[in-house]
Amino acid sequence: MSTSRPFFLQSSGELDTDRILYEAIPLAKLVAAVGLVALVPVFLRVLLSDLLGVASALGLLLTLATQFVLAVGTGIILMYVVVRAIQIAED
Repeated sequence: MSTSRPFFLQSSGELDTDRILYEAIPLAKLVAAVGLVALVPVFLRVLLSDLLGVASALGLLLTLATQFVLAVGTGIILMYVVVRAIQIAED
């Protein structure tokens, strides 16, 4: 294991903002993708309840679908962060 710290320049000890952005952009894209997928059942619920007046059982199912997508997406994001942190620590 190396003694250098990730995200810091070895020469000056300052933050390596290029490396931080390099790691943050894919993570932000993953979070945005999960958020967009979670919005699909929300929009369907709003569409069905406002336009068609159907809100009871189908609305509950769409709410549960939204929660499920958010829970699974959060797990995927956390796994990505852990795997990436292990890869960075090994370098």
